[in-house]
Formats: sequence, structure tokens, C-alpha cells
Amino acid sequence: MPYSERMAAPESADAFDRDELETWSALATLLEWLPAALDAQLKRDSGISHFDFGILFALSEAEDDTLRMSDLASFANSTLSRLSRAASRLESEGRLRRAPDPADGRITLATLTDEGREFVRAATPGHVSLVRRLVFESLTATQSQQLNTISRRITGAISSHDGWHPPS
Repeated sequence: MPYSERMAAPESADAFDRDELETWSALATLLEWLPAALDAQLKRDSGISHFDFGILFALSEAEDDTLRMSDLASFANSTLSRLSRAASRLESEGRLRRAPDPADGRITLATLTDEGREFVRAATPGHVSLVRRLVFESLTATQSQQLNTISRRITGAISSHDGWHPPS
């Protein structure tokens, strides 16, 4: 029976059917294993967590290598408190600097330093290689496009879910 028909007449509202359980189990395992594999590679090769790399990478992609801390927290799916701790660590390592926004002193800006830019440049090839090996080489081109579509649909469902908002 197609999934759409099962959804119209679920066996039980409080339990997964067999196909749902298999799919959910596979996705839940992926959600646990992939971040751990990415974190392990970055720590081994570059001495940095995947979270910290994501912060530096987001800054490297931003105009003038600078973002508001609140915007950076959204990109990192992080609370400002967690981001602030990571930014302090990265700042002490010389990879970013924080300063008040000249246009609005209530806002703090994070800016990638030259050392941080070089660090991202050096760490990115190993990260890209692992993502390609674990994700893209495991899929056909069509499956990769489907994964993109599926991921965006699930993310959209999460972002529109009543009562839930990304950390800020």
C-alpha cells in the first residue's frame, strides 16, 4: 500500500507502521552518525569541532567576512550563549574578532581574521572530501537531488511547526 494511502488510514495514531519505523530508524541513525563522523574528521585533521568549523565557514561566506552574532547564531542553529562561548574560544585562537557594530553599538559583529580565513581554507578540502565520500558517492545524481528536496521539505515542516523556533 502506498504511503499516502497508509497516511489516510493509519493502523494506530500512537505507533509507527512497519515502513515508517524502518524509515524513521534509518533517518535517526543518519542524524546521529553523520555529525559524529564529520566532527571526528575535523577534530583529527584540523583540531576543531564541526560546530566551530561551521561558524568560521559561515563567516568566510559572508560579505566582508562579517556577520551579526544573532545572524551567526541562526546559521549555526545555536543559542547566543553557546555561540558566544565558541566565539570566545575562536577569538582567543585568533580566528575571529568581535566588535560593536559602528552603526548600532547594541549589536555585536563577528569578523573572520586573516588567520581564520587561512584556517578555513586549509580545513575545507578534508571536510569536502569526507562529505563527498559519505554522502554524494553513496547516491546517484537523481538521489542527490531527491535528498535535497526531501531535506528542504522536512526543514520547512520543522520551521512551520507551531510552537517551535530555531534557537536565537
